[in-house]
Amino acid sequence: MPLLLLAAIVLSIAADCSAQIVESVGNRALGMGGAFVAVAADSTATWWNPAGLATGPFSDASVGRDVTNLDTAFPARRDRVSWFAATSPAVGFSYYRLRITDIRGFGPTGQDTGNRQDTRADVSVRSFSASELGLTVVQTLLPGVHAGATLKYVRGTVRAGADVGTRATAELLDRGEDLDGGDAENAFDLDAGLIGQAGPVRIGAVMRNVRHPRFDNDAFELPRQTRVGAAVDAEKAGGPPLILAVDADVKTYATGTGDRRVIAAGVEQWLFAKRIGIRAGARFNRVGARERATTAGASVAARNGLYVEGHIVRGGSEAERGWGLGARVTF
Repeated sequence: MPLLLLAAIVLSIAADCSAQIVESVGNRALGMGGAFVAVAADSTATWWNPAGLATGPFSDASVGRDVTNLDTAFPARRDRVSWFAATSPAVGFSYYRLRITDIRGFGPTGQDTGNRQDTRADVSVRSFSASELGLTVVQTLLPGVHAGATLKYVRGTVRAGADVGTRATAELLDRGEDLDGGDAENAFDLDAGLIGQAGPVRIGAVMRNVRHPRFDNDAFELPRQTRVGAAVDAEKAGGPPLILAVDADVKTYATGTGDRRVIAAGVEQWLFAKRIGIRAGARFNRVGARERATTAGASVAARNGLYVEGHIVRGGSEAERGWGLGARVTF
């Protein structure tokens, strides 16, 4: 009951905003399709669910690079994220470097459309770069129930321009990333999460970007995102090292390519005394653009406690593409 009450309090203050997507960070998370809120226990819990640190290893550190492209239709988007995070069960430090670029139509022949039709004349090109420095703290509320928060300092810059809509979307995104100018702005933000574990079952809830910071006179926002998740860890019930997970966004949030409210499902299996981990997942958007994607990923132990990790994403009708590489040390 305390867990349900706290989750209700967290979820009740959600709202819609625009820009960044949840599924931007972590080779384990993205290899599982983004079903990670109840699974997060490694250092990427600083992004996915701060409370997960309480259930993780004694120490975990990771570096990585993730790229997501949605550039074969219009409007289009590209997210690039690099990160470093280091955590213990009680505290974590993280640094995320974001570059979010989108293109959208304007004028009578270039209005945004819910079905992402390629009807464009001239287009607006926008790019947002940000550095996020975070401190994560965790508190145990009850046996098996934990709360966590990541306090974030965000320094962001918005750059905008216009271009000829007859160019290929990938070229327009490249030009958007090359935009210069803009004034850097500072903001403080907060991510908050809960996680509960009973035997093999884990339940989690997270709200990211609680303050939904705005930049460039509200021209760009980091959206407030609320997600819940559940997972079953078969190893905790005497079975193989296998995790099944599902996540769902509670509220719709807006991005440069349309509204999003995602359901994700994933699986992770460890083999050969946990020297190799394999993952697969899928997600689909229930509103706005028809975004569907399948994912796969793997971890390979270079030595005890040191893993090289990667993932790929392939979309359906919207042809979303993504990849990531990283390394993680855990003990």
